[in-house]
Amino acid sequence: MRRPGGWWRVKSTPEKVETYTRWSFHFFGVIEILALGVTAYGRTGVGLATALCLLVTAHAAVCMLVSARALDWTRGRRPQPVRQMWALVVVSAVVSTTAVVIAERGPSGEVETAAGSVYGGVLCYAAGVITLGVRGWRRRVAVVGAFAVGAGLLTFPLEMPLLASVVLAGLVMVTGGFLAATSIFSLWLLNAVYALDDAKETRVRLAVAEERLRFGRDLHDVMGRNLAVIALKSELAVQLSRRGRPEAVEQMIEVQRIAQESQREVRDVVRGYREAALEVELAGARGVLSAAGIVSEVTGETAGLPAEVQSALGWVVREATTNVLRHGDAKKVAVTVRMSEERVVLTVENDGAAETTGDGLPGGPGGPGRSGGTGGTGGSGLSGLRERLSAVDGTLEAGPVGRGVFRLTAEVPLPSAAAGAALGVAS
Repeated sequence: MRRPGGWWRVKSTPEKVETYTRWSFHFFGVIEILALGVTAYGRTGVGLATALCLLVTAHAAVCMLVSARALDWTRGRRPQPVRQMWALVVVSAVVSTTAVVIAERGPSGEVETAAGSVYGGVLCYAAGVITLGVRGWRRRVAVVGAFAVGAGLLTFPLEMPLLASVVLAGLVMVTGGFLAATSIFSLWLLNAVYALDDAKETRVRLAVAEERLRFGRDLHDVMGRNLAVIALKSELAVQLSRRGRPEAVEQMIEVQRIAQESQREVRDVVRGYREAALEVELAGARGVLSAAGIVSEVTGETAGLPAEVQSALGWVVREATTNVLRHGDAKKVAVTVRMSEERVVLTVENDGAAETTGDGLPGGPGGPGRSGGTGGTGGSGLSGLRERLSAVDGTLEAGPVGRGVFRLTAEVPLPSAAAGAALGVAS
C-alpha cells in the first residue's frame, strides 16, 4: 500500500515543479474568490453580495480552466486554447458589465465599493491569465493594454470623472501586468527545469554513445589490419592451390594463426570493456555526482582486492551512480567500502529514494531488492548485478532503510591470501 505522500515522491523534479506551478495558478482563482467575492458580504446586503460572489466564482473557475489548458499548450500536450481564452474574455465582460449595472442602479454607498472591486479585479485576473496562452512580449503587452482600455471605457456609464477612469485603467494595467509577469516567469522556470532534465538525459546518452564509439574504435583497430591480411593471404592461397603449388598450405596455416591471434585480441578488448576497476569507478562516480550538484562521500580502501572482485564491485558503483542521476532525487550519496578478514562490503546509500513499482521501477510499492534512488536499476539491472556478483560468490541487497533513504549493499567473500594482502594495505 502506498504511503501517505508517496504520489509526490514518485514524481521527478520537473513533474514536481509542474504540479506546484499548476496549483499556484489554481490558487490565484481561490484568492480571487476570497478577495472579491467573499468580502462583498461585509460591504452590502446578502442578496447583492451573493450575486457578486457567484459571478466572481464563475469567473475564477474559467480562469482556472484557461490556465490549466494554457500550461498544457506550453508543454506541447494540447493545442492553443483559443476558444477558452475568448470564453474568458466574454465572461470577464459580462461580469464587469453586471458589476457596473449593480453599482449604477443598486443602493448607493457600500454596494458601489463592492461592485467596483469586482469590476476592476476580474479584469486584472483575466489579463494575467490570458497572457499564459499567447507567445511574444508584444502580444502579451497588447492583451494587458486591451483590458486596461476596456476598464476605462466601461466606466463612462457610471459618469465617473475622466481622471478617475484613467486611474482605474492604469490600475488594471499595473496589476494585470504584474500578474501576467508572475505567470510568465512561472512558465519560464518550468520550461527551464524541463530543459535541465533533458540535458541530464542527453548527457547520459552521450556518455553511452562515447563508450560505444570507443569500443568500436578499439575493435576496428584490432580487427581491421588482421582481416585485411587474412583476406590477402586467403586469396594468395586460392591462386597457389589452383596452380598446384605446395606453398598454399603454408599460406593457409598463416591464415589460421592470424585468425586465432585475432580471436585472442578480441577477447582482450571485450574483457577490458566489460571489466570495471573499483577505484576508477569510485573516482568517476565522485566527479559525475559533483557535476550534478549532489554531495558525494567516499570512504574506505580498495587497494589489494583481487581484480575479479574489483570488477564486480565497480559495476555496482557504476549502476548505482547512473540510477541516482536518472531515477532518484538525491542530495547526498555515501559510498563505503569495508574490509574484514573474510569479506569486503560495499554500501551505496542516498537520500533520494522514491516509491517503486512491483517490477523495480519507480512508481509504486516496492520492497527489499527493489529499486528506488540508488537501486533504480530496474529488475534487469539488479539481476545483472547479482549475476556479476554471483561469479565471485557475492550477494546483493537493495531497499529502503528509512524515510526517503535507499541503501544498496554488496558483499563479496575474499580468499584468505587476498584478504590478508588487502588488510595489510589498509593498515
